[in-house]
Amino acid sequence: MKKWLVCACVLGSLAVPAAAAASSYVALGDSYSSGVGTRTYYNDGTNCQRSPYAYGPLIAAKYRYAFTFEACSGAKTTDVNSSQLGPLSSTTNLVTMTIGGNDAGFSTVIEDCAAWYFPCQSAINNANSFIQNQLPGLLNTTYGDIRSHAPNAHVVILGYPHLFTSNGATCNFDALTSQHEIELNQTADLIDGVISSAASSHRFTYVDPRNAFNSHEVCSSSEWLNGLSNPLSESFHPNISGQANFASEIEGVLP
Repeated sequence: MKKWLVCACVLGSLAVPAAAAASSYVALGDSYSSGVGTRTYYNDGTNCQRSPYAYGPLIAAKYRYAFTFEACSGAKTTDVNSSQLGPLSSTTNLVTMTIGGNDAGFSTVIEDCAAWYFPCQSAINNANSFIQNQLPGLLNTTYGDIRSHAPNAHVVILGYPHLFTSNGATCNFDALTSQHEIELNQTADLIDGVISSAASSHRFTYVDPRNAFNSHEVCSSSEWLNGLSNPLSESFHPNISGQANFASEIEGVLP
């Protein structure tokens, strides 16, 4: 009798499924992924300005991922390669990233154009040349490194939105002209095209935020991006609403 009870207990315990491990999610990238622009950051002992309002933490909380936040303000492709890939492994399920803008010096170009009229055109031209001639190779190396570290992950690459309205509506106290704003949007188109092509070649999922941000640019009636701000680092980055939209866009392509 006692023997039967022991066997029944063992069989019963075998029938109870073990709790499923949480899926692993690693958020890589630059300030657009760390959450610069939201004005609220973790006190994590770094200068990365990682925000609880960035799209990574929002997605992780909603879907209960085991989450690692590696994105860092100012990061370039080489920074991702050297210091952000450590948490990736064969068990990583999801990777997200924005990268490339700092390689092209895009944030510096925007700030220079906002502060001074005269160097703006040459700064735009230099960025465009870099995006076309050097960025593809840098992205190819970074994307290849991500895949080698996380061979089974669903990798989502997010592009950059237009910062300015289609007609170059100006506002704030800065030196930006309508023509330069239109050209800077064209630079965003150029970098997004390069990023999309590189992502596709590695069979990553590309998310284009430009349509969603239409009518939510700087100087629009419902801004999802900061204009020229104090501190300067908050300028021309998505605010809390912009990051929430990033999260929504990425959710739409999750497996």
